[in-house]
Amino acid sequence: MKQRKENVSRILEDEGKCMADKTKVFSKRDKNVDYMNQMLPVEDSFDIVQRDIQIGGKDATFYFIDGFTKDESMLKIMDSFFNIKEEDMPKDAAAFATTCIPYVEVDVIGDFDQIFRNLLSGVTCLFIDGYQACLAIDCRTYPARSVDEPDKDKSLRGSRDGFVETIVFNTALMRRRIRDRHLVMKMLEVGESSRTDVALCYMDDRVDQELLKNLNYRIRDIKVDDLRMNQQSLAECLFKRKWYNPFPKFKFTERPDTAAACLLEGKVVILVDNSPSAMILPSSVFDIIEEADDYYFPPVTGTYLRLSRMVISILTLLLTPTWLMLMQNPHLLPPWLEFLKLSEAPHVPLVFQLFILEFAIDGLRLAAINTPSMLTTPLSVIAGIVLGEYSVKSGWFNSETMLYMAFVTVANYSQASFELGYALKFMRLLLLLLTAIFNIWGYIAGIIFSACAIVFNKTIAGKSYIYPLIPFHWSELKKRFFRGRLPHTRK
Repeated sequence: MKQRKENVSRILEDEGKCMADKTKVFSKRDKNVDYMNQMLPVEDSFDIVQRDIQIGGKDATFYFIDGFTKDESMLKIMDSFFNIKEEDMPKDAAAFATTCIPYVEVDVIGDFDQIFRNLLSGVTCLFIDGYQACLAIDCRTYPARSVDEPDKDKSLRGSRDGFVETIVFNTALMRRRIRDRHLVMKMLEVGESSRTDVALCYMDDRVDQELLKNLNYRIRDIKVDDLRMNQQSLAECLFKRKWYNPFPKFKFTERPDTAAACLLEGKVVILVDNSPSAMILPSSVFDIIEEADDYYFPPVTGTYLRLSRMVISILTLLLTPTWLMLMQNPHLLPPWLEFLKLSEAPHVPLVFQLFILEFAIDGLRLAAINTPSMLTTPLSVIAGIVLGEYSVKSGWFNSETMLYMAFVTVANYSQASFELGYALKFMRLLLLLLTAIFNIWGYIAGIIFSACAIVFNKTIAGKSYIYPLIPFHWSELKKRFFRGRLPHTRK
């Protein structure tokens, strides 16, 4: 390592063009090659390839990452280089890029910082003796899966394509839907080591300019080594959220049609390379509950689906705590609800039954994720029989407890947001605990606390989390609850 640094220093001193970390490209190919080989682990890394050739009687060197380069494109480019005669060689790199490279995406780079950034992103870099610049040929291709329907954001009638892990493919999926000159997709970079590509997408004529300016500043001001968890890392860098409020600040979607619709509404969509989902902001609780499928059906059907989703989400929060409160106070039950009472005396206190089932369900969910696909069905059957049948017969759980927890578990997936689902789960656990300790007053206090966690929350734009309820805006509130007709005009 010491020898390497000494060699680099000698090269820089000879040329006399070291400008902090913006080292300029040398005019001699040998010096450029020496510098590249000293700064990059060319000998140690098999995928960093150096290829020496002659172009028009001059020594030249390619650097590229194996696996990122289109072989067909490079073969055509190499074939054209071998046909260049010495007398046809241009005087500088810019002229060479214009007249001698039969490819669209070519850039002339003058400093090594940009060269390293491009090379490690998959761009092929070419040094030619006598040219004080590097020719960056962007004929890269990223390993990527095909565009398929997302496993999570299933579509009932809409398009079946979904975001993938390649950011360029994702921007193309949205650009295909919005052919407007005002659509801007600004590419930024985050992470000192990872240098992760982040695309900031917005409609220039509809976006909140103050929010856009704020996001631009926040992303550029991020000082981290890497975004190791992609979007979640970026979200935590963008918003220093209060740890005790679990309600999500961002809406995530794997559907390009949802992202495109949000862009047309004036929202900002953030794409992170290697992440198969888009981050939409600002997002209120109504935005998170809303789904694209509401608009793929007639207004009446869409309204029913939306209201059902809202009611079921509220039930997932209140059902088990309300039942526990009524079981602790059976005198509050009217005669027509007498059937809610326990058919058998519980061997384990009801609150403990509910807590055990809450954690057991999460355990089963984690087990399902890690279970090999060929074993999913038999293990699900075994788990259903054991937990459903024998847990009741053994006396651990009452049948009513199993029934209500089964409804809560299934109903939790009525909306697509995992973050909102877990936020409701945490509020439900708190509500159960307060109800078990303080009875009716604990139940009331839990509801007030849950309401305050939503009401006093703010979006990333600093606006109310439950707008248009607070501040009240009737025309916008109607749109949140009732699916109106899609915008249309008649000529």
